[in-house]
Amino acid sequence: MNLNIPDIKAKRVVIVGGGFAGLNLAKKLNKSKFQVVLIDRNNYHQFPPLFYQVASAGLESTAISFPYRKILQNHKNFYFRLAEVQSIDMAGNKIQTSIGELSYDYLVLAAGTTTNFFGNQHIIDLAFPMKGVEEAALLRNGLLSNFEKAIICEDPVRKQSLLNVVVVGGGPSGVEIAGAISEMKRFIMHKDYPDLGAYKLNIYLVEGEPKVLANMSPNASRHAEEYLRKMGVEVILGKRVTDYDGETVTVNDGTTIRACTLVWVSGVTANTFENTDKNLLGKGNRFLVDEYNRVQGTTNVYAIGDISLCLTNPDYPKGHPQLAQVAIQQGKLVAKNLKRQLEGKSPEAFHYKDLGTLATIGRNKAVADLGKIKLQGLIAWMIWLFVHLRSLLGVKNKFMVLLDWISNYVTYDKGERFIMYVPNEKK
Repeated sequence: MNLNIPDIKAKRVVIVGGGFAGLNLAKKLNKSKFQVVLIDRNNYHQFPPLFYQVASAGLESTAISFPYRKILQNHKNFYFRLAEVQSIDMAGNKIQTSIGELSYDYLVLAAGTTTNFFGNQHIIDLAFPMKGVEEAALLRNGLLSNFEKAIICEDPVRKQSLLNVVVVGGGPSGVEIAGAISEMKRFIMHKDYPDLGAYKLNIYLVEGEPKVLANMSPNASRHAEEYLRKMGVEVILGKRVTDYDGETVTVNDGTTIRACTLVWVSGVTANTFENTDKNLLGKGNRFLVDEYNRVQGTTNVYAIGDISLCLTNPDYPKGHPQLAQVAIQQGKLVAKNLKRQLEGKSPEAFHYKDLGTLATIGRNKAVADLGKIKLQGLIAWMIWLFVHLRSLLGVKNKFMVLLDWISNYVTYDKGERFIMYVPNEKK
């Protein structure tokens, strides 16, 4: 098998991964003198900030997914291939994929991250991660299926376990999914499941650090925790989940929580490849890069987005945060530097422009760190809505999401409560 990419005089740029970093790089290389090949295991770009809304029945997955071929269909010398990169031969300037081998002039690794389960096989097998729209749909299926099972369950202990949800990880994803499930409890459960009687949906958020949103300001962390507790989420700080058997969550202090749903959003690790030289990797398996995002020891291999780690910037001695804005800015700069190199010019170093950090907890509840400005409540929530709606690709998708948000806000309801078959569904 081969990738059927024509050989032309233009330099070939192979991009591995079409997340925020890879997609912005590909878009910025439009009308350039490069041949651009984008390789991804999915044929669509995803919008991770809204995965939790798919998981909590607020949005359908199609509203936050965008086909690469449609996004880039008018780009000259652009090729997309649905495949997985298996290994990289940096000395020979070629990659091996699931559909064949491909040579490159420039290789840009933008494969992103996957969930870090810290080697716990029980949690790998039984917990719900949330790193893609398919996984978010699996979580929605799991939640709604457990609600249905609870109705007919005659064992009171198991009945309550089916209605207990433990979220592990107090970062933005954990805070947002815990808040969203809490709103399901408040606005939906009594309408959809009146026959549950006195049994209630319980949400637990377990975070190993002494505060939620540890990477945001103390103001944001404090308000987020207050919002969660007022919404009925039991916040457990300074504790780690060590095991799970499908019904019992074990915490490192020896305590247990009975729950049939465990949502695991506690850390990530970079996606790597079979023959990756371990000397090229830093913390979290991220590729070590210089200030131009070139992989250490190479001149034509770049790593951008969550998969890259630059330790030479004094402003970020432990590396840049794994945020969408970092990925977007790196993708754009690498495109610019590739063009400069073609023109015989020196590359420009990457300098991250921090546009702020946002997290939403629920209806009219969000926190925002915008430089020295710290906001919370309704104003932060409105900023969050505007920023995420603006960031979505495609007019149709923006319109779909806006309509869903307006409907959800006005009716206090979430209309995407479907249990649908998804491949590899957890039992």
